[in-house]
Amino acid sequence: MLKLSKLTDYGVVILGKLSHGDDGLRSAGDLAGMTGVPEPTVAKTLKLASKAGLVIGQRGAAGGYRLVRDPAKISIAEVIEAFEGPIALTACVDGSTDSCAVETLCPMRHNWDTVNQAIRSALSAVTLKDMSIGTMPTGIPEMFLDPSERTTEPLVSAAE
Repeated sequence: MLKLSKLTDYGVVILGKLSHGDDGLRSAGDLAGMTGVPEPTVAKTLKLASKAGLVIGQRGAAGGYRLVRDPAKISIAEVIEAFEGPIALTACVDGSTDSCAVETLCPMRHNWDTVNQAIRSALSAVTLKDMSIGTMPTGIPEMFLDPSERTTEPLVSAAE
């Protein structure tokens, strides 16, 4: 099953809350209160997001965190990679340090690369702003949309 970790899910929620800010700083405590995510988890997500260059922190009594860029310029692919690492379904994709005993002989590797690129492209087309306001941008392939939002009929119906 393909599933993001809870930490990544929390990260999207927390960064989404930062995207609604007035460009001011928000503390981990404030974000915990706004999201219901425990403060230590908020602090951990902010540390990872900071390391990935998505947020910047300021220390001190009036300190806190803010997004480094406009949320419309931060893709969900970037957010996921900040918490999960490279988007990959298998260990043999480009850039992976994991090795496989049959990697050089495997006829599937190129196909997995293609699948991984398609997933990353779909996630790159969705921004933090899109997620935080609940809209999907145009240009998302219809197969990734909720069935109620599709304008064309599926090639195969669910009843078949």
